[in-house]
Amino acid sequence: MGDPLHIVVMLGGPSAEREVSLRSGTAVARALRSLGHRVTELDPRDDTWQLPPDTDVVFLALHGTYGEDGTVQRRLEALGVPYTGCDAEASRIGFDKLLTKERCLAAGVPTARFTVVERADAPWPVGWTPPVVLKPRRQGSSVGLQFVERLEDWPGALAGAMRYDTSVLVEEKISGRECTVGILDGQVLPIQEVRPKTGIYDYKTKYTPGSAEYFCPAPFDAETTRRIGATALAAFEAIGGRDYGRVDMIVRPNGEPVVLEINTLPGMTETSALPRIAGAAGISYAQLCQRMVDLALRRRRH
Repeated sequence: MGDPLHIVVMLGGPSAEREVSLRSGTAVARALRSLGHRVTELDPRDDTWQLPPDTDVVFLALHGTYGEDGTVQRRLEALGVPYTGCDAEASRIGFDKLLTKERCLAAGVPTARFTVVERADAPWPVGWTPPVVLKPRRQGSSVGLQFVERLEDWPGALAGAMRYDTSVLVEEKISGRECTVGILDGQVLPIQEVRPKTGIYDYKTKYTPGSAEYFCPAPFDAETTRRIGATALAAFEAIGGRDYGRVDMIVRPNGEPVVLEINTLPGMTETSALPRIAGAAGISYAQLCQRMVDLALRRRRH
């Protein structure tokens, strides 16, 4: 580790994922202080926030709208302060599920078949059969997620998803093994398989201890493991990602990985996927936080 820094951890914020962001940021701040850094915690509830004048680097522990969609990144770029994670444009694309899909398709990265609905009273899409998954277009990976197993579930599920955005993705529900790939400085970390005990990996399952089983490294054969890693990296590169991120996917029974989401500011609670995956690679939580800071500071010197 280099010299002690003044690091501003931005946490909380105005999004639907505020509570998890507060937990992420508190854990990050604790880890950075344990390494000897001076840490200021800053909760940007609105646009009136100011950075301390001697800020060396900003650690973004924000999730959801404002923090993850490029808004705060653009402001920090205007201030000329280095910050952790993807730049404003990659954040904007990664947070928008439709733009992410378009980038993946253009790059030849497999993604689930989809259509877009923009009315709460929209009829069932022509040419589709259940089951499908509904996802608000611009929200965190599992916020507002709805499953439609039967046609009669459609109106209620669509209304539920529309509470979070005026544009909703309708996606084929793929059966297979759910896994998460962490990326750190251009390298694929060990793959984690998630087996939710309810069969559904939604927001509640993600943040309820004991509601899912995790296997890391995931028990895939060598060739499937290679394909999963290569697909995750290609997806991250397709949106212009940098430094670190998390790619969620389903692996079909034939071994084909299908990208579901790209997360440009993954959760950083002590039990979040990326810290757990890094731990499987022998990187402690504090070391992971330091690596993220080092990657941001690399830009300050260029």
